[in-house]
Amino acid sequence: MMKEHTVYFKVIRGTETKLLTGLIFIEENTKPTLQDFEQCLKQCGHDVHIVDREHFIFQSNNANENYTIDVLENYKANTKDHMADNLAQSFMKHNPIL
Repeated sequence: MMKEHTVYFKVIRGTETKLLTGLIFIEENTKPTLQDFEQCLKQCGHDVHIVDREHFIFQSNNANENYTIDVLENYKANTKDHMADNLAQSFMKHNPIL
């Protein structure tokens, strides 16, 4: 059975860094491979090749667009429930009478 796996990656262009996500489908109880990450990046529109297999770092193939992509496999996404937090904030008095 296939499951979704969210891929977090950092695109680095000079001094600018953006955190982006992609999605791959893998068999249950398996880990994504380097080729899975590469295919995900290509499906996201990045023409890249691997430069560091150990750290999952990719480099652009286009000389006019020099950028690096660092796949963050151990990235911990924010688990805070924003909807519950907003609901809790709606019950709080913003200007309490003292």
